[in-house]
Amino acid sequence: MNSKISSQELNPSAQNYISKMCNPFIFWWFMLIKLPSAVFWKLRVKTLTLEKCEITIPFSWRTQNPFRSIYFAALAGAGELSTGLLSQLALAGKGDFSMLVVDFKAEFSKKANQKITFTCNQGKELNELIQALQIGESTQLQMVSKGLNEDGDLVAQFFITWSYKRKS
Repeated sequence: MNSKISSQELNPSAQNYISKMCNPFIFWWFMLIKLPSAVFWKLRVKTLTLEKCEITIPFSWRTQNPFRSIYFAALAGAGELSTGLLSQLALAGKGDFSMLVVDFKAEFSKKANQKITFTCNQGKELNELIQALQIGESTQLQMVSKGLNEDGDLVAQFFITWSYKRKS
């Protein structure tokens, strides 16, 4: 796993979050409690930095639909997780926030019949947005997660709009 931590950019809470999410054992327990389907589908954190998050989903009996490809809901779960972990990292150590998915759009372009890696590269944009948010204010950001197969072909992309609100 790749975590590329730069101590000048990350507060201790963010460093701790990356450390936990990139540890397979801790990630497994966290997902078992918070998002059990991620455990069943065997989602894995490949990379988590301030800039991007990569999540992998295998092609296996756990993720397969009757058409011998990865079930669309499993793909959506992996795509959403790539944006959700990036969001939680951006919020780590910066106070009390709420976050919620308020819109979701999907595009499927190729059969998902091998391991897929979902990547969201909007960490910098998200961090700037969160830094500017005042107490009581809310904002939204559409995040894009692209799923590529092992051959580098785009299989699916998800457009997930998150709402963030800074609490007092």
